[in-house]
Amino acid sequence: MREPQITLYRLQACPFCERVVRLLDAYDLSYRSRYVEPMHSARDVVKRVSGARSVPAIVDRETGVTMSESGNIVAYLEQTYGSTAADGGS
Repeated sequence: MREPQITLYRLQACPFCERVVRLLDAYDLSYRSRYVEPMHSARDVVKRVSGARSVPAIVDRETGVTMSESGNIVAYLEQTYGSTAADGGS
């Protein structure tokens, strides 16, 4: 089985994280959720990956992109995968 192309760093019950999850599901993108520490200062794994401790954060192995902040992630997913999903890849 192939490893998912996207890793999503998130918090349990985080509305910003859920916004990203809904879009990943809508575009049928394979992803792996990594739940992180609720305490901001303890999110060292996210800091190592994205340079910031904020969530959500994603790593897209397909494109080499790493980013955080839900608005940025949503815009990236729409730009990168949205038109492909909408028009069948043409």
